[in-house]
Amino acid sequence: MSTSDPSSPDRATPPLRRRGARMRSAVLAATVDVLTEHGLAGTTVGAVARAAGVHETSVYRRWGSRENLILEALTEELDAAMPVPDTGDVHDDLAVYFGTLARLLATAQGEALLRLSTERDDTLPDRRLTYWTERLERGAVMVRRGVDRGELAPDTDPGLVIEAISGALFTRALISGAPLDEGLAERLVTLALTGATGQRPSRRHS
Repeated sequence: MSTSDPSSPDRATPPLRRRGARMRSAVLAATVDVLTEHGLAGTTVGAVARAAGVHETSVYRRWGSRENLILEALTEELDAAMPVPDTGDVHDDLAVYFGTLARLLATAQGEALLRLSTERDDTLPDRRLTYWTERLERGAVMVRRGVDRGELAPDTDPGLVIEAISGALFTRALISGAPLDEGLAERLVTLALTGATGQRPSRRHS
């Protein structure tokens, strides 16, 4: 009577009994790993569940959909890679922050995050609003500090400044296909902050 070899790669690994925070951490980490190796199309709930060693039904029960799972995994991954700097100078803060974002948008994970966060379907409206509101608020913190230090005009709109910078980055990443070079973020920050100093360019009179 023969017995199967428990070390054989053909033998399925039974799901682990992970719950709560441990299950969440394992699944989100597996999602990023699967996405990096197999791309967006290959990142299915089944593939993630197998990589994380959990039941597929557990993943659906917690996240509801493949899109929600991938977006949460990428949001956590990218936010961890993009802490909000505090250099004491609003220009330097924003240049560091958006320079990091530009580099991330050029990766497979960044591209997937952009695609998922801009797609429109029945599962996305509430998620998209929450996602972008949180991202804009992270950037607005730096602008408010600049206003408090007197670097920017008191009536500066923090959200508008952040939208002006990030919008140009996203346009390149999603539409134009132009490269996100190292100096682009700093140039965009300079351009946006020029309009937030309260100084209007002089007009030429004929």
